[in-house]
Amino acid sequence: MIRSAEPTQSEMAELRARLTAEADDAGLLDVAYRTLDTPVGELLLAATPAGLVRVAYDIEGRDAVLIALAAKVSPRILSAPGRLDDTARQLDEYFAGRRQQFDLPLDLSLSAGFRRIVLTYLPTIEYGHTASYQAVAAGVHNPKAVRAVGTACATNPLPIVIPCHRVIRTDGALGAYLGGPDTKRRLLDLEAAA
Repeated sequence: MIRSAEPTQSEMAELRARLTAEADDAGLLDVAYRTLDTPVGELLLAATPAGLVRVAYDIEGRDAVLIALAAKVSPRILSAPGRLDDTARQLDEYFAGRRQQFDLPLDLSLSAGFRRIVLTYLPTIEYGHTASYQAVAAGVHNPKAVRAVGTACATNPLPIVIPCHRVIRTDGALGAYLGGPDTKRRLLDLEAAA
C-alpha cells in the first residue's frame, strides 16, 4: 500500500486560505474571525458582511465565543483574517496611541432594545474621558436605569471599539469590566497618556 506524504504546514495554510476564499465568494461565509495580540492580551475579532460583530477577550474562551456566535449569528464561521485586516490595523493604531476613534462598520445584532441604545451612546464619551453609569443613564434619557446601563456595558459585544471601559462608578471607582479590572485600568491609562 502506497501512502502519500503528509501535507506541509505551508500547503495546509494555502488550502485553508483557498477554501476560505471560495466559501466567501460563494456566499457561504457568514462570520469571519481572527485573533490579534494586543497589550491587553489576545483578542478574538469576528465580523459579518454587515460589520464587526464581536471583540472578545481571551478570558472569555475562544471556543465559547465561537459557539455563541454560531448559535446567535450563524454556524457558517471560518478563520478569515483578511476580512478583519482593517479592524486589526485600527486596534494596533489605538494601542500605539495613534487612534482615538474607530471608523469601522459595526454589526450590533448581538444587542437589542435598551442595551443597543446604550451602546450607540457610549462612543460620545470622548477619548481620555470617563462618564458615570448615572451620567450615561441620563444621557440616554432614562436617568433611573443606572443598573441597566451597567448590564449593557457588561454585555457589550464590542469592547474597546465601543468604549464601555470609559464608564465608571459615580464614586470614581472603576466598576466591573468584562476584560477584568486590570484591563479596564490599562485602557484608561493608555487614553490618559495621549
